[in-house]
Amino acid sequence: MEEEFLKILDRHQAILHKVCRLYRDTDADREDLFQEILYHLWKAFPSFQRRAKISTWIYRIALNTALATFRKNRPPLFFPAELPQTRMGNQEESSEQMGRLLKAMKKLKEVDRAILSLYLDDMTYEQIAQIIGITPSNVGARIHRIKNKLKSLLS
Repeated sequence: MEEEFLKILDRHQAILHKVCRLYRDTDADREDLFQEILYHLWKAFPSFQRRAKISTWIYRIALNTALATFRKNRPPLFFPAELPQTRMGNQEESSEQMGRLLKAMKKLKEVDRAILSLYLDDMTYEQIAQIIGITPSNVGARIHRIKNKLKSLLS
Protein backbone atom coordinates (compact mmCIF):
# COMPACT_ATOMS: atom_id res chain seq x y z
CA MET A 1 0.00 0.00 0.00
CA GLU A 2 2.81 2.41 0.87
CA GLU A 3 4.54 1.81 -2.46
CA GLU A 4 1.32 2.47 -4.39
CA PHE A 5 0.74 5.67 -2.40
CA LEU A 6 4.27 6.92 -3.14
CA LYS A 7 3.84 6.21 -6.87
CA ILE A 8 0.56 8.15 -6.92
CA LEU A 9 2.19 11.07 -5.09
CA ASP A 10 5.08 11.08 -7.50
CA ARG A 11 2.71 11.31 -10.48
CA HIS A 12 0.43 13.96 -8.96
CA GLN A 13 2.63 16.07 -6.71
CA ALA A 14 2.22 19.07 -9.04
CA ILE A 15 -1.38 19.33 -7.79
CA LEU A 16 -0.13 19.68 -4.23
CA HIS A 17 2.46 22.29 -5.16
CA LYS A 18 -0.13 24.30 -7.08
CA VAL A 19 -2.57 24.33 -4.17
CA CYS A 20 0.22 25.32 -1.78
CA ARG A 21 1.29 28.21 -4.03
CA LEU A 22 -2.30 29.41 -4.31
CA TYR A 23 -3.05 29.41 -0.60
CA ARG A 24 0.27 30.27 1.06
CA ASP A 25 2.69 33.13 0.43
CA THR A 26 5.94 32.06 2.06
CA ASP A 27 8.05 28.99 1.41
CA ALA A 28 7.77 27.92 5.05
CA ASP A 29 3.96 28.18 5.00
CA ARG A 30 3.81 26.29 1.69
CA GLU A 31 5.98 23.54 3.12
CA ASP A 32 3.77 23.28 6.21
CA LEU A 33 0.64 23.08 4.07
CA PHE A 34 2.28 20.50 1.79
CA GLN A 35 3.03 18.30 4.83
CA GLU A 36 -0.49 18.77 6.17
CA ILE A 37 -1.97 17.72 2.81
CA LEU A 38 0.32 14.67 2.66
CA TYR A 39 -0.82 13.66 6.12
CA HIS A 40 -4.49 13.90 5.15
CA LEU A 41 -3.91 12.03 1.89
CA TRP A 42 -2.10 9.21 3.69
CA LYS A 43 -4.81 9.04 6.35
CA ALA A 44 -7.58 8.90 3.71
CA PHE A 45 -5.78 6.58 1.26
CA PRO A 46 -7.00 3.27 2.73
CA SER A 47 -10.62 4.39 2.34
CA PHE A 48 -10.20 5.67 -1.25
CA GLN A 49 -12.73 3.63 -3.22
CA ARG A 50 -11.62 4.64 -6.73
CA ARG A 51 -15.07 5.90 -7.73
CA ALA A 52 -13.46 9.16 -8.85
CA LYS A 53 -10.21 9.74 -10.69
CA ILE A 54 -7.21 9.80 -8.39
CA SER A 55 -6.42 13.41 -9.39
CA THR A 56 -9.96 14.46 -8.44
CA TRP A 57 -9.57 12.79 -5.05
CA ILE A 58 -6.20 14.47 -4.49
CA TYR A 59 -7.55 17.89 -5.48
CA ARG A 60 -10.50 17.51 -3.14
CA ILE A 61 -8.36 16.61 -0.13
CA ALA A 62 -5.71 19.22 -0.95
CA LEU A 63 -8.24 22.02 -1.35
CA ASN A 64 -10.24 21.01 1.71
CA THR A 65 -7.05 20.91 3.78
CA ALA A 66 -5.87 24.27 2.48
CA LEU A 67 -9.23 25.90 3.10
CA ALA A 68 -9.64 24.35 6.56
CA THR A 69 -6.18 25.38 7.76
CA PHE A 70 -6.58 28.76 6.08
CA ARG A 71 -9.74 29.43 8.07
CA LYS A 72 -8.18 28.25 11.33
CA ASN A 73 -5.17 30.51 11.26
CA ARG A 74 -5.25 32.97 8.43
CA PRO A 75 -1.68 33.80 7.52
CA PRO A 76 -1.03 37.44 6.78
CA LEU A 77 -0.92 38.05 3.05
CA PHE A 78 2.27 39.63 1.80
CA PHE A 79 2.66 40.99 -1.72
CA PRO A 80 6.07 42.35 -2.64
CA ALA A 81 6.12 45.71 -4.40
CA GLU A 82 8.00 44.13 -7.32
CA LEU A 83 8.57 40.63 -8.56
CA PRO A 84 12.18 39.54 -8.84
CA GLN A 85 13.47 39.76 -12.40
CA THR A 86 14.78 36.39 -13.48
CA ARG A 87 13.81 36.14 -17.14
CA MET A 88 14.48 38.12 -20.28
CA GLY A 89 12.39 39.23 -23.26
CA ASN A 90 8.93 37.76 -23.77
CA GLN A 91 9.50 35.37 -20.90
CA GLU A 92 9.98 38.37 -18.61
CA GLU A 93 6.69 39.85 -19.81
CA SER A 94 4.98 36.49 -19.40
CA SER A 95 6.38 36.16 -15.88
CA GLU A 96 5.14 39.66 -15.03
CA GLN A 97 1.67 38.80 -16.35
CA MET A 98 1.67 35.57 -14.37
CA GLY A 99 2.67 37.49 -11.26
CA ARG A 100 -0.17 39.97 -11.78
CA LEU A 101 -2.61 37.12 -12.32
CA LEU A 102 -1.46 35.30 -9.17
CA LYS A 103 -1.73 38.53 -7.17
CA ALA A 104 -5.25 39.10 -8.51
CA MET A 105 -6.21 35.49 -7.80
CA LYS A 106 -5.15 35.90 -4.17
CA LYS A 107 -7.75 38.67 -3.85
CA LEU A 108 -10.52 36.22 -4.74
CA LYS A 109 -12.47 34.22 -2.17
CA GLU A 110 -10.82 30.91 -1.27
CA VAL A 111 -13.43 28.80 -3.05
CA ASP A 112 -13.27 31.00 -6.17
CA ARG A 113 -9.48 30.53 -6.24
CA ALA A 114 -9.97 26.78 -6.12
CA ILE A 115 -12.57 26.86 -8.91
CA LEU A 116 -10.34 29.02 -11.10
CA SER A 117 -7.31 26.82 -10.49
CA LEU A 118 -9.25 23.71 -11.50
CA TYR A 119 -10.68 25.52 -14.53
CA LEU A 120 -7.18 26.56 -15.61
CA ASP A 121 -6.18 22.90 -15.33
CA ASP A 122 -8.74 22.15 -18.07
CA MET A 123 -11.11 20.29 -15.79
CA THR A 124 -14.72 20.03 -16.90
CA TYR A 125 -17.52 21.72 -14.99
CA GLU A 126 -18.61 18.26 -13.80
CA GLN A 127 -15.14 17.46 -12.44
CA ILE A 128 -14.89 20.85 -10.71
CA ALA A 129 -18.37 20.38 -9.24
CA GLN A 130 -17.41 16.98 -7.87
CA ILE A 131 -14.26 18.35 -6.22
CA ILE A 132 -15.81 21.53 -4.81
CA GLY A 133 -19.19 20.02 -3.92
CA ILE A 134 -21.51 22.23 -5.99
CA THR A 135 -23.56 21.68 -9.15
CA PRO A 136 -22.01 21.97 -12.63
CA SER A 137 -24.35 24.85 -13.51
CA ASN A 138 -23.20 26.66 -10.37
CA VAL A 139 -19.60 26.12 -11.50
CA GLY A 140 -20.40 27.78 -14.84
CA ALA A 141 -22.02 30.77 -13.18
CA ARG A 142 -19.17 31.16 -10.73
CA ILE A 143 -16.52 30.94 -13.46
CA HIS A 144 -18.32 33.70 -15.36
CA ARG A 145 -18.34 35.90 -12.23
CA ILE A 146 -14.71 35.05 -11.44
CA LYS A 147 -13.62 36.05 -14.95
CA ASN A 148 -15.42 39.38 -14.61
CA LYS A 149 -13.87 39.97 -11.19
CA LEU A 150 -10.39 39.17 -12.54
CA LYS A 151 -10.89 41.56 -15.47
CA SER A 152 -11.69 44.38 -13.07
CA LEU A 153 -8.76 43.47 -10.79
CA LEU A 154 -6.31 43.33 -13.69
CA SER A 155 -7.42 46.58 -15.35
